[in-house]
Amino acid sequence: MDAEQAGAQVERELLILTRQRELTTPQPALGDDRLERSAYVLLTRLEVQGPMSIADFVDAFGLAASTFNRQTAVLLKDGLVERTLDPQGAIARKFRITRKGAERLTAERDRLATGIAKVLADWPSERLERFIADLRQFNTDVERHSGRPWPR
Repeated sequence: MDAEQAGAQVERELLILTRQRELTTPQPALGDDRLERSAYVLLTRLEVQGPMSIADFVDAFGLAASTFNRQTAVLLKDGLVERTLDPQGAIARKFRITRKGAERLTAERDRLATGIAKVLADWPSERLERFIADLRQFNTDVERHSGRPWPR
C-alpha cells in the first residue's frame, strides 16, 4: 500500500472516529452542562498554553478572527473564560479560563475518557501502548506539516 492509498483509508477512519467519539461517551442527563466541541478545544488550549488573545487563537488554529470572536463571546457569556490584561504588557486583552471553565472542562474530559476507556477495556496493554504511540506520532506529523504544533 502506498501513502496515497493509506491516506484515503485513514481519512475514512478519521471521519468515522469523529462520529464515534459522540457515540462512545455517556450521554448527559437532561440539563447537564455539556461543552460544545469548539468550547472544549479552546478551553483545552487555554488550559495548556495559558491566556491567549484573538490573534493568538488565529495563529494557533489558522482560522479567521471572526470565528474566535464568536466563540469567545459565548465562552464569556457562559462564564467559562474572562478577559484579562496581557501578562507581557501588550495592548490586546487575553482570554483566561475561569474556575467554572476549568471545572466544566475537567468534567467533559472525564466523560469522554470514560467512554473511550469502555471501548479499550479489552485491549491488551501492548496494543494500547502501540495505538497511543502511533496516534501521537500521527498528530505530531500533522502538526509538523501544518506548522501549528499543539502544546503538550
